[in-house]
Amino acid sequence: MSKFAVSSIPGLQLAYIRQLIAGACFVFYFMAIKKHALPAKRDFITMFVLSILMMVMANGLSTWGIRYLPTGLASLIGAMYPLSVVFIEWFFYGKRNVSVLTFIGLLLGLSGIAFVFYNEMFAQISPSLIFGLVLSIVAMLSWSLGTVFLSRHQIKTNPYHAMGWQMLIGAVVLFVLSEWTHQSIPFKLITTNTWISIGYLALFGSIITFIAFIYSLKVLPTPIASLYAYVNPVVAIILASVWLNEKLTVSLLIGSMITLLGVYLVNHSIRRDQLKLMMESEL
Repeated sequence: MSKFAVSSIPGLQLAYIRQLIAGACFVFYFMAIKKHALPAKRDFITMFVLSILMMVMANGLSTWGIRYLPTGLASLIGAMYPLSVVFIEWFFYGKRNVSVLTFIGLLLGLSGIAFVFYNEMFAQISPSLIFGLVLSIVAMLSWSLGTVFLSRHQIKTNPYHAMGWQMLIGAVVLFVLSEWTHQSIPFKLITTNTWISIGYLALFGSIITFIAFIYSLKVLPTPIASLYAYVNPVVAIILASVWLNEKLTVSLLIGSMITLLGVYLVNHSIRRDQLKLMMESEL
């Protein structure tokens, strides 16, 4: 749906409108209906950092970048965030206990992306394609940084309420960026179909998706809750081939399987190491 919408509205503008709608819904519900107080100052500082990393850099740049990339490649780059989380923790936080299985997973993930790029787009390389790749990679790394930051700075505010404030903060920053970079059009030029797409993205892509994901983390085992990382790229590739007439090639399928296998191996190795540490601590 983002790919369809950015064909008629700049990506940064799409991102801030979507986040403004979703964030306002979350904040209104908790402030006006549930009568929650404003988050504490410390939580606001943490939410601001998370908003810059995850709402502005990750969501905003990925929405901008998808205009220049095939949906399949963009979704695969996004699916690599568990791999970059491992790398960030290893490189910046000194976690040196990277197992052989984790290392193999990292190599497979990168190899899958390289395979798709070389076989599908290398011959069509252009400044716009490179620009889209850079935006998508920076977005993926920003989401990973946000994940690592959140694991070290817990928020006491209700997670759904906090998400609403992050979206509102992100919407304001993205609005400024979209105006500054001239990535916006007059609202009167936004078509009805585009507004429907924006409404769909706000409701299903932001509100319902975040509610479902946060809830799944609370009530489901982590391996099951993390299945979305494997399902999302597959769904995106299939829908793009059906709705957007993007080619569903053998190279894309092979590269997708290689990348998702790498993501699975990394997740599996992390869970295995965590279980091992828990067992050792109980002895």
